[in-house]
Order: sequence, then structure tokens, then C-alpha cells
Amino acid sequence: MLNTQLAKAHSDFADRNPQSRLHYDEARKYLPGGQTRSVLTHAPYPLAFASGNGATLTDVDGHTYIDFLGDYTAGLLGHSERRVLDRVVLALSQNTSVGGVHPAEATLGKLMCERFGIDRVRFTNSGTEANLLAMTTAVVATGRKKILVFEGGYHGSVFYFASGSAKWNAPFDFVIAPYNDTSAALQAIKDNATTLAAVVVEPMLGSGGCIPGEPAFLAEVFDAARKVGAVCIADEVMTSRHGRSGMMQLLGVEADITAYGKYIGGGFSFGAFGGKAEFLDQFDTSPESGITSPIAHGGTFNNNLSTMTAGCAVLGEVFTADVAAKHTKRGDEFRQAVASVIAKHKIAVSVSGFGSMMSLHALASPPQKPSDLASRDSELQELLFFGLLQRGVYIATRGMMNLGLAHTDDQMAMTLDALSDVLSSLQQ
Repeated sequence: MLNTQLAKAHSDFADRNPQSRLHYDEARKYLPGGQTRSVLTHAPYPLAFASGNGATLTDVDGHTYIDFLGDYTAGLLGHSERRVLDRVVLALSQNTSVGGVHPAEATLGKLMCERFGIDRVRFTNSGTEANLLAMTTAVVATGRKKILVFEGGYHGSVFYFASGSAKWNAPFDFVIAPYNDTSAALQAIKDNATTLAAVVVEPMLGSGGCIPGEPAFLAEVFDAARKVGAVCIADEVMTSRHGRSGMMQLLGVEADITAYGKYIGGGFSFGAFGGKAEFLDQFDTSPESGITSPIAHGGTFNNNLSTMTAGCAVLGEVFTADVAAKHTKRGDEFRQAVASVIAKHKIAVSVSGFGSMMSLHALASPPQKPSDLASRDSELQELLFFGLLQRGVYIATRGMMNLGLAHTDDQMAMTLDALSDVLSSLQQ
């Protein structure tokens, strides 16, 4: 039954989107898979988008969608936040690639340190780089090699732990423990006590299904890590949008180093890692530092003018701490509304998440650990994506949904109606 419905969904998609097909065929001549971001792959081919406005996207075939993907959390502001874009346009009219320091860099550094309660911060071009540098910092600081990570974790394109350690991962000496399994994590720390450089954890698995970490799990893991001299790294590339100072702060758990990214760049490439001075000051190359062998950290576009300017507008004006706290509450309320819609239908679908990040699952109850995702009905999962798409709502193929600042109450209501209609159609 579902197999037949899925075949029809693919056929209907192809009929509706001939221009996206042409784009795909042309792109594949030059780009492996027709794109340079693997997560965008889906059958029969991905949509090509022509424009965006507010919380909507329009594809090359002229269809407009409510964007509930939000570029996997990077698009928090929507597609036309003038308070950011106007400042960037003005900045670029005065300069482009500086090749030196400029005021916006230090201003954004100050905003981040004050917002997230960190001593120092350094900028990168992506969350992948931020996590790479955070791990490197721990290895240098401790003189150790091993890094404890968790099943289902994703810390960037070369830190992928959906099922063990991916063969393309960066060559760190990884130890992998189950997520949300405190006893197993503590045992892993004990077994590697003298060689463990760092523990890296997401307070909620993003790529791994929007599964929140249990506060006790996160706190006990970091406490045990510190006792053996390891560095505690929080990957908040996605989750720093929650609350006034990020999800870890909401849960009462303190990291030594935190990785940031996504939305802070206001739609431009961005990453950062920040934390305690004792770790970040290893990068101090100034004559005043007196450090004889600081860590060298290069990157032509680390402090690029577009991102620095956008970031200042994001944290300083658009997504202030007060706005962030209210948005987290709004996200919780919307996720509860999604759960209420699902509860009215006799179908094995559920929703997980925290704040403004959530994921639909072809499971009767929300997953508690990454291994639960293996039980999802893959055909039903795909039909949720195509069903919402056909009704004008764009989400991730894996089910991820992210509430943005630009979403109106009417758009949220329309999305709930679309979900209800999809679930009803799949019950028949």
C-alpha cells in the first residue's frame, strides 16, 4: 500500500517540477550528485529554488512553499530580514575582503562572549571547522589523543557518527558511546581515563533526529570527564538558538569549549568556538601574551566582513536574548500543537524536539535514543515529506522542522492543517 503511494508521490513530484529536473540533469554534468551538500539528495531529484521571502521559498517551477526546514537551523531569520541585509549591503559598499582586522570582528566577539557567558571566542567559516578547532584545542591542551563522541552525533561533514564512525571522518582517535546512556558513557570515560582529551556532545542530536539529551546524562558525563582531566566540548552549532544563552545553559550544564554556527551568521557562512580563557588563550599570538608556542589558526574568511556585520545585527538587534527566550517558548508550543494533530490520527507517527527544533518520525512514539530510528518505516517517512511538499510545506526529507522568526501564526496554522491532511490521506 505505502509502496504504491510512494511511487505515485515520486511520479506526481516529477510531473510538477520539470524545471527542477532540467536543473538537476545539467548540474550532474559538473557536480557529483548534482549538488555539493549530500543531505539535499532525495528521490527522484531535489527541488531547485529561485527565490525566498519571509518564511517562504519559491522553486524554479513557480511553486511557493512555507519553509519549515529553515536551512537546517541556519535560516532562523527567514529570507528577507532587512535589518541584517541592509547592514551587509552598506558594509560591502565600503569594503570587501579586508586582509586585516576590522571593528565588526571585535564587536561580534564581544556580543558572543556576553550573550553566551564565555571568556573568549574565535571565528571560523562553518560548524565543521568550529568543532575541528575545538577538538584540536583539547588535544593540544591535554597532550592526549582520544575523543569521546556519541552514537547519532553529527559535528560536521567529517564528524559523522550515525552508525559508528564514518570512513571519511577526520583521523582523530574516537571512542563512541551510546547517547543518553549515562552508565555506558561513564564506563567509556573510566576505560580511557589517562588518554581522553575531550568529550564532545550535542545537548540535542540535530542530524540524529532531534533527540534531546537528558539533563542528568549531560551533567554527569561532563562531571566525570573533568575528573579525569578531559576537556568538555558542547556542540551548540544548532542548539545555541534555544533560550537566552543556548540549550546547555537552559539545562544548567557548563562546557569548557562550545562550538557555534548556523543562524548567527544571518545567512552567511559562519562558525565559532569559544569558552574558557585557559583553553582559548592558547591561540593568543599577540606580543603581550608571552606565549612561546601558540596554536596557529588561519583562515582567509574567518573574519569576513559580510558575516561579521550580519552577526552583529543578528545578536545585537534581531535575535536578542529576550527574543530568543520567547522564540524557544513559541517553538515548544508549536511542537505541542504538532503532537496534538498527530494524536487525532491512528497512524504510527510522532514528533520529538526541543524549543524551535523538531522532527517528525514514522514511529508510534518519539525516539529516546538514536538506535530507535532504525525502526522507522522508511516509506512512511518519505511520504510525510512528499505529502507536506505537495500541500505547500517544505521540511527535511528526514522529518526535521525548524520554526523561524519570520513564520506567522497563519503560516503555522496552515502547516498544522497540511499535516492533518497528510496524515488523513495516509490512513486511507
